[in-house]
Amino acid sequence: MRKNSIKNIRINEEVQHALSNIIRGELKDPRINPLTSVVAVEVAPDLKTAKAYVSVLGDEKSQKDTLAGLRSAEGFIRTKLAKAVNLRNTPEIKFVLDQSIEYGIAMSKKIDEVTKDLKTEEEQEEEQ
Repeated sequence: MRKNSIKNIRINEEVQHALSNIIRGELKDPRINPLTSVVAVEVAPDLKTAKAYVSVLGDEKSQKDTLAGLRSAEGFIRTKLAKAVNLRNTPEIKFVLDQSIEYGIAMSKKIDEVTKDLKTEEEQEEEQ
């Protein structure tokens, strides 16, 4: 099975959906931030390993705590994943922190600041 085959894409989506539900609904670890989302999942073609890209909305300490909590609950998450997704092998999950949502928010704020500055400059020019 190739990495980008339709079957592999479908498995990635199914595992991502199941992981999201498990993290949101079944984990009781207080270290895990409630604003944690699974952005993407890459399951290896042999179904042995998976990288789960996780985004945490919060400060750096919250992100590190959430990652530590997820890593300590890997066994529990893998067991729940095996029940939720019927695969020949349940992949071993490696959680990776993804900063894309936080980066997008920061870029949006910068764009808003620039457009606000441009509007004030235009208003000042009109007054003169």
